[in-house]
Amino acid sequence: MENETLQFLIRHGYAVLFVWVFAEQLGVPLPATPFLLAAGALAGSGQMNLALSVALAVAAALLGDLIWYEFGRRRGGKVLTLLCKISLEPDSCVRKTEMAFAQRGARSLLVAKFVPGLNTMAPPLAGIIGMRPTRFILFDSLGALFYIGTFVGLGFIFSNQIEQLAARVASLGFSFLVIVVGGFGGYIGWKYVQRRRFIRSLRIARITPEDLRKKIDAGEDVVVVDLRGSLDFEAAPHTIPGAIRLAAEQLDADHQQIPRDREIVLFCT
Repeated sequence: MENETLQFLIRHGYAVLFVWVFAEQLGVPLPATPFLLAAGALAGSGQMNLALSVALAVAAALLGDLIWYEFGRRRGGKVLTLLCKISLEPDSCVRKTEMAFAQRGARSLLVAKFVPGLNTMAPPLAGIIGMRPTRFILFDSLGALFYIGTFVGLGFIFSNQIEQLAARVASLGFSFLVIVVGGFGGYIGWKYVQRRRFIRSLRIARITPEDLRKKIDAGEDVVVVDLRGSLDFEAAPHTIPGAIRLAAEQLDADHQQIPRDREIVLFCT
């Protein structure tokens, strides 16, 4: 069985590498790092071509990123809504990424693939803010080459050690698959429980958009603070009439702008 698995990877290694990297860039929770290391190890043992492996992986990453970039350019803020729905942490899935991207712009693409969250968020955000396609392709390609070259290179350098590890993993057979699937399922379950606890802790302080609308229509003196980041606002440049625009990262420094003698409602993405 071990020999058959190895032969399959050797025969179809390029196709598996391309599809796996492409799937990861589309947002599928399948980390490509082990396959990049494996490709490097196979190249180190002469069973795959090093340059071709890197080129195919970079092409796959760029293709996936271009799809998200174009989606962001055409659909704007709706992309962020979609990403939040598939994220394990939808309440904070965009905030940190937006801050990093707003501060560094295209340079964020150079290291995006090393940072969980930023890897998936950066391409559509580049499209949302209107980054030129040529600039996006240049920086994203360099970032993909940096990331992929690092892990394929590590696999190439430590090919002997990785082959020994792979042999031990293969000897575990179905047991290893159970461990991996169980660990991944446990992680998702833990994140879900953590999110539910967070929501319960905030439920008493939450107000629905419908309830806020009723308060405003009834003439109640309510202070509404729009805490959306700059990229969120650019994607959907509309806000509640009379709302105070104040980015979340500025709240500590500029909180004095918010009146304290009335009911305060904060909203963000």
